Amino acid sequence: MHESRTPAHCCLIYNHPRQEGYQNYQLFLRMLKNTLLQAVQAAASEILRFNDLDIKISNKEGINNLVTEVDHASEKAIIDIIKQNFPEHHILSEECGDLVQDSEYKWIIDPIDGTVNFAHRIPICCISIGVEYQKKMVLGAIYNPFINEFFVAERGQGATLNDKPISVSKKENVVNACMVTGFPYTYLDEPNGPLQVFERFIRRGVPVRRLGSAAIDLAWVACGRFDGFYEHKLQAWDSAAGFLLVEEAGGTVTDLNGRPYSPYQPGIIASNGIIHEELVEWVKGNVPAKS
Repeated sequence: MHESRTPAHCCLIYNHPRQEGYQNYQLFLRMLKNTLLQAVQAAASEILRFNDLDIKISNKEGINNLVTEVDHASEKAIIDIIKQNFPEHHILSEECGDLVQDSEYKWIIDPIDGTVNFAHRIPICCISIGVEYQKKMVLGAIYNPFINEFFVAERGQGATLNDKPISVSKKENVVNACMVTGFPYTYLDEPNGPLQVFERFIRRGVPVRRLGSAAIDLAWVACGRFDGFYEHKLQAWDSAAGFLLVEEAGGTVTDLNGRPYSPYQPGIIASNGIIHEELVEWVKGNVPAKS
């Protein structure tokens, strides 16, 4: 996981790797992955630096939608690494917004996913970074430095936790599944909304957890701890890395209606794949009768 640093200028040589042949393309992907890992590690160092210090906390839009000085420090560390190695790449980050560049590559960053947990010293939070090429996610990393869990996914190459391959669970039905979800800070009282769907599961005795970090929710589906995850309102930086992890670990990710997933629309269902069609129906409200 800790690979040697690549000189910044090299990325310019292989800016269009597929034109240079397969070997150059593989070299470029390795450089891209090196930068991803360096950025995550730099952000983790910033987060841990503040661990025993009093931190400044402020509110964004909505109650308990927090941001801390540590979010900003983590974000800066990530962006500095990316710009040093790939100054021409597009960056989308939760705190600083959209740093648009005319590039086929986009880095999608959540410097701390689970800021409320972090602000309350609850160690369920992480750095999440996805890398998109030609509008398709090709790399993703999620790291919780407090419990030292580092998830990495590469398109077509599988997913790992601390360098060991991971896979989704083998659970075969929803009623026996362990689920995880989240609730938006600005709750919209809409038909079949988060509370109604949550009630549907718990009234049937299906365990549903709420960790407070969508990226960790997805990572834990990918490694088989949860069998399924759904949420009504996410941003691209919440799911960019996590949905690739689930897919590369053998799972399935769609929108709330079972259609192909995009991190640029709000709703998501992720599962081990085996229960996916059934899970989509539960979320829609089509719950089978008790046997």
